[in-house]
Amino acid sequence: MKPLLYAFSFVLLLPPVSTMAVEKLVVLALTLDKAILRIDGARRVLKVGETSPEGVQLISADTDGAVVKVDGDQMSLPLRGVISPIVDSDDPVSVVLFADDSGFFHAEGHINGYSVRFLVDTGAGSVAMSSHMAERLDIDYRNGRPGYAATASGVVKMYAVSLDKVDVGGIVLHHVTAGVLEGRYPDAPLLGMSFLGQVRMIRDGHKMELTKKY
Repeated sequence: MKPLLYAFSFVLLLPPVSTMAVEKLVVLALTLDKAILRIDGARRVLKVGETSPEGVQLISADTDGAVVKVDGDQMSLPLRGVISPIVDSDDPVSVVLFADDSGFFHAEGHINGYSVRFLVDTGAGSVAMSSHMAERLDIDYRNGRPGYAATASGVVKMYAVSLDKVDVGGIVLHHVTAGVLEGRYPDAPLLGMSFLGQVRMIRDGHKMELTKKY
């Protein structure tokens, strides 16, 4: 399975030395032997050994951090956003996802503070989950607005609720509309358009990038 890659901004402000060409370096994402950087505002994707037009060379990279060389100086940049994202106000949080072997995108996240693994579904009008999942997440869905939804198994009863907080890789949205379907379908919560419609979504083949709009 291809790695799921989280893009959290680790900001490095380089000292104002006149001989140093790069003034600001932001680590947007890391995976094995590859890093996505923002260098003085320009987004660069580097593999180990490659050097950006600004002169930043990627020495090594894994999911924990990267080592780069800038103007002859080598430095380590940890990706600490997995625990506590560090986001610069000029650099919105981004999440980069890679499709699995079946072509589906999954994203680790949280609903009201509970850990979940979403299935990204652009065809779903809202975030959706089973009543079994809602109970596990301590969501009082029966106080939601009742209705019905058509599924592959037929028409099932559904409750429309508002989720206090949905977090996907550091992209945090509040008061997100969701549908809770009675039973155990869907198996995984669906990340639908009530969330995706509020972020910038770019898909390039087997890669999808989500960026918070504001």
